[in-house]
Amino acid sequence: MDAPATARRMWALFEPVHVVTYFSPEARGAFEQAGLRGFWRGYFAGRAAPMGSAEAAPVIAAFFVFAPAMVRRALPSVWSLASPADALRARESGAVRAIRRLLRLPDGAAAPRQVRAAADLLAAAAGDLDPAGRAVAAPNLELPVPEEPVARLWHAATLLREHRGDGHVAALVAAGIDGPEALMLRIGADLAAQAGAPAHVIPGWGRDQMRVARGWTDAELDDAALRLAERGLLEARGPATAAGLALHRAIEDATDVAAARPWARLGPGQSALVAEALHPITVACAKDLPFPNPVGVPTPAESAPA
Repeated sequence: MDAPATARRMWALFEPVHVVTYFSPEARGAFEQAGLRGFWRGYFAGRAAPMGSAEAAPVIAAFFVFAPAMVRRALPSVWSLASPADALRARESGAVRAIRRLLRLPDGAAAPRQVRAAADLLAAAAGDLDPAGRAVAAPNLELPVPEEPVARLWHAATLLREHRGDGHVAALVAAGIDGPEALMLRIGADLAAQAGAPAHVIPGWGRDQMRVARGWTDAELDDAALRLAERGLLEARGPATAAGLALHRAIEDATDVAAARPWARLGPGQSALVAEALHPITVACAKDLPFPNPVGVPTPAESAPA
């Protein structure tokens, strides 16, 4: 398996470890205890906290698919409720408690050998990431690496997923796709697959769910769909055309290429060891995720190491 294909397979394995931050009750509770009541306050504060007391503008740019109005409702006002340092502590502690519960590892108990090995291997993969052009990953790379193995595992997964996400944003921009267009193209790919077109994506959330989750209005999504249709990328009723599917796949392929360097550096053998160590943890963490989900991550059965 070449490095870009490995990058995509590894994303499916480490993404569930990171996204307990958004889906697990312990993570939501930690943000609430820090004064960030309401899911989106915790989300924007926790994810933006490595940037410091960020205003809305850089977060709108970096998070990309969220409506600017949605970001502005949270930032910068959340910093009057919790400092970035408070948000960072909350996101790590909540994630660690969630992963420990999912792994049936009591608070205070030493991490077993398998978890320590997975943490060390994934941290090695994340240990030499290039921050250039990575608006979200770069400030995360400046954070100290935790010594505790479960925290180190989650930290490494976070570095790798934000690094990949930054590359995905770059691929979308290079393809001339804006935030609401990205959502409608992805939804169009799902609709085309449902109609019998060859599928290259895991089913994700539909339009109504994504509209609420990303803050765009129906009118904004309609306008985005119209722009894509005018480019020959969507059919009138929403499914992606052959050209739209080809473009979406090209964006995914470019994302894989942009995420491939750490796996090329490790090589196939070491990457396979990371996948083997990570898979049982992925299975455990996936118990807190909905399928389908807004990030399009597959089930652990679909992402099992070859």
